[in-house]
Amino acid sequence: QVQLMESGGGLVQAGGSLRLSCAASGRTFKYYNMAWFRQAPGKERTFVAAVSQNGGTTDYADSVKGRFFISRDNVGNTMYLQMNSLIPEDTAVYYCAGRGKRIATVAVAYDYWGQGTQVTVSS
Repeated sequence: QVQLMESGGGLVQAGGSLRLSCAASGRTFKYYNMAWFRQAPGKERTFVAAVSQNGGTTDYADSVKGRFFISRDNVGNTMYLQMNSLIPEDTAVYYCAGRGKRIATVAVAYDYWGQGTQVTVSS
């Protein structure tokens, strides 16, 4: 089992950047495939990016490709999401999630979730 906690959210102007972090407890972080999802008010939770256990495989939603970059540090038990060229449509609560099986792009596939961090992009 792993516990997850996001940080790094905030208010940023369009065109700006933020880096989110997801800190994991325990020694088993390296065995989990990890992902970022986001949820805007009144909308479903949607896939943003995912990274495999060793960081060698990544996947991105089309809406963030070329702007967001996912990475992980298995020594420090932390996953990151570097978000560049932010636009107002990126405004949402961002969640990190983990699962033991291979990368998935649907929220229901993930077993462990953080509490979320708010990202607000002003125009």
